[in-house]
Amino acid sequence: MSIRVTGKATRGMVALTVVTGLALGVAGCGGGGGDDAKKPDHTASASTSGGANPSTQEGQSDSPLAELKGSDGLLLQITSVQRDAGGFVTVNGTMKNDGGKELLIPSALSGNETEITKNGPSLGGATLVDSKGKKRYYVLRDTEGRPLTTTGLGSLKGGQSLQVFMQFPSPPAGTTEVTLQLPTFSSATVKISG
Repeated sequence: MSIRVTGKATRGMVALTVVTGLALGVAGCGGGGGDDAKKPDHTASASTSGGANPSTQEGQSDSPLAELKGSDGLLLQITSVQRDAGGFVTVNGTMKNDGGKELLIPSALSGNETEITKNGPSLGGATLVDSKGKKRYYVLRDTEGRPLTTTGLGSLKGGQSLQVFMQFPSPPAGTTEVTLQLPTFSSATVKISG
């Protein structure tokens, strides 16, 4: 079976994906006052685990759906895996330094594809595996080859966490479970909602 997609439909899907990615990025930003609220932040930011916790985003559970353990105390907690009408799946989570010392987020998370790695540190190496359909889905990219994931990753101090997201093409509607894989982290099976 082959699916034929016109150039116009492809551009429309890419535009929808980019807009949704930007909306998710804006939704993840905290609202502060003063001059800092007027300046755009082009890098990933981390927050300490103390203080007020942000409210759970729509579609996200209070407890993680899955935890992927990385090297040196890095932990990725998956908070939602949402299928969208636009034909993609968005994975949201929190990356946390569970250790006491500052950790550099591994560059291996970007994967090894030149088109993705040239855009800087990201979660571009992530994949979703549909065992039932025997397919692997890679992170979506915009028209300029940038991965539709959290980018600008650097380091996390002990106890700090960072909200992250990744977008993938959607498996068929009948597929409700997939395995999330991220270089240097353990794998986890997660349920797709929506």
